[in-house]
Amino acid sequence: MLSLILLEFRKLLGYRSVRLALIILFLLPWIWSFAPALRDVYHLELTTMWQMPSLSLLTVMQFILPLLVGMTAAELLGAEVSAGTLAPLLLRPLERYKALGAKYVVALLYPLLLLAALLVSSLLAGARFGIGEFNGGTGFGAGGYVGVGYLQPLEALGQIVRAYLIAAFTLAPVAALALMFTVIYLNTAAAALATIATLNIMRLLVVFPVIQGWLLTNYLDAYTATPQTLVKALAVLLFYTVGITFMGLFLFERKDL
Repeated sequence: MLSLILLEFRKLLGYRSVRLALIILFLLPWIWSFAPALRDVYHLELTTMWQMPSLSLLTVMQFILPLLVGMTAAELLGAEVSAGTLAPLLLRPLERYKALGAKYVVALLYPLLLLAALLVSSLLAGARFGIGEFNGGTGFGAGGYVGVGYLQPLEALGQIVRAYLIAAFTLAPVAALALMFTVIYLNTAAAALATIATLNIMRLLVVFPVIQGWLLTNYLDAYTATPQTLVKALAVLLFYTVGITFMGLFLFERKDL
């Protein structure tokens, strides 16, 4: 199984969508760091490198990152279908659930790769604002960007890494959803479109209070959740990730290829 996962990772790194995503996420923090109207739009004036990761995540988490994750997760299986290599792969003495399970593992870990690239770029882009202790906040801790006094670099880094890990977990069900739709449609574009459409429909369903607390899109900003609400957010995200993953595996076992 490990060899299959490593093989899927090698395939992943060869996709154009991955290279494009990494380029986009590397460039965006540099754009924000030179933007002249941050104070007007985000009510923020950057004073330290440690505020740049929060601004970068805030601007990409609701649409850009789900789109990038959905596109590539769909491509993990869709590329096999379009290249005609899926059927020969399944003719080997290999259980279907292992073939798709390896793709699920890679898809669920893919947000970590994207967020690592975004974090590194954000810190580099923000370095010119200062890297030492500062009076304010990272945007992830108490007091937001205003903070509650002076903050040490290690403490700031801890808040940032924690938020980025939660953000990666938040994107895991999006990746699982895209891969499940690829099983259904056997087409990368159709699966990516279905994923984004599902997320947008969920955003519209907030008008129904009965289901509002169970909508996936309510938790795309879980990285900003308080300790009291974070447990529920992570539980809902885990429910979606596990449920969608098992549904995808179930459908793949019965799919006529």
